[in-house]
Order: sequence, then structure tokens, then C-alpha cells
Amino acid sequence: MKLLLHICCAPCSTATIETWRLEDAGVTGVYFNPNIHPFSEHQRRYETLLAYAGKIDLPLIGEPRYDIADWLKQIVGNQEKGERCRMCIGQRLRHTASLAAAGGFDAFSTTLSISPWQEHGIIREEGEAAAAGSGIEFAYRDLRPRFRRSIELSREAGLYRQKYCGCVFSEQEAARQRVRR
Repeated sequence: MKLLLHICCAPCSTATIETWRLEDAGVTGVYFNPNIHPFSEHQRRYETLLAYAGKIDLPLIGEPRYDIADWLKQIVGNQEKGERCRMCIGQRLRHTASLAAAGGFDAFSTTLSISPWQEHGIIREEGEAAAAGSGIEFAYRDLRPRFRRSIELSREAGLYRQKYCGCVFSEQEAARQRVRR
């Protein structure tokens, strides 16, 4: 299977790519995360992925477009966690599905499926909606049991591991949780 994998960050990609390669998928990555704030964080995650992709021979396609103003316009009025996550995940998966259709891929997926903090029902629903709109299969796997493996692999590779999902709202929520602890 020729798979286009949406990658949120290098650490989440580690065990996700390992899993897909064990299933004999030919994996190509795409970094499209206009939600990540600030720009320096977006670039740090992208540069970390570029370095890691080089180490594991992972081809990457697409440009890592960054348009936080456009992303925020879409989210305004829907800042609550579930609402904004649905919009954000949907946007990223539709973009990935579109690239997969244009690139002749058999399927697309996302590294978001390895995170225990992501809403997997939303990932699956938005992935299936993007698949219906593109004619490309959404290959969903619940990879949360492999999350610890992703931590091991990212530490072994010396990858930068962020402390929040990516958007300004998740950064604020993570900071509040750290203060409470």
C-alpha cells in the first residue's frame, strides 16, 4: 500500500511509521500544521521532522504552509477543545487526502492516532469525511498502545518533544495544568 501520512511532529511519527512499515506500507510524509503557534514552534517541529526523515529515509511532500491568521479565523467562535479540535483535524486531514488523491496514493493516515490526548472519535470521523470527499481510503489505526514506544524511539533519536498539542489554546491549557500540578 502506498500511504500518505499526515505528520504532526517527529516524535509521534516514530512508532507510527514503524507500525506502517511493519505492515509493508510505502510511507510518505506530509507536514501540514497551520495550527501550531508560535511560528518558531512550527518551524522547530518542522526542522526536527526534516532531520528525522533524513535519518529514516522518509520522503516528504508538500510545503509546510503556515497561515495562523487563516487558521484562527476558522476557529474563532469554536475555541472549546472538542469543537476546535474537530475543525483543526478536519482541515489537516482534508489537505492530506487532497494531496494523496493528486499524488496517486492508495490511502492516507495521520500520526495523531498515536496520541492518548487526541480525540480518536474525531480523528476517525474527520478522516472518513475527508476520504469520502477525495475518493482515497482513510487508513485509521488506534496506535495509542504504541505511544510509549514513540517516546522511546524519539528519545533514542534525540528528537525535540513539545509540551503541548500545538495551537495557542492547547498551549494555554497545558500551562494551566502544569501550574495546577
